[in-house]
Amino acid sequence: MIEKRTAQRYRVFKGGTIAFENSGIACTVRNMSAGGAAIDLDGPVTLPQSFTLAITRDNFERNCRTVWRSDRRVGLAFVE
Repeated sequence: MIEKRTAQRYRVFKGGTIAFENSGIACTVRNMSAGGAAIDLDGPVTLPQSFTLAITRDNFERNCRTVWRSDRRVGLAFVE
């Protein structure tokens, strides 16, 4: 398979929250890079076009958009 990512991804296993419209959905962050992340969700969830990914223990917060989706895993791109 040809690697299309511009930045190296690093495997992680961290609890995160997807926040939008005054609500939050728990997720597990599985890998991260400077430009995005892959997360796992507990079940089927309809996500808005843009939202915030927060990892409280790392004081990390980024605006995101969905790039791809496969079952419960979602690929995110960080946006400014």
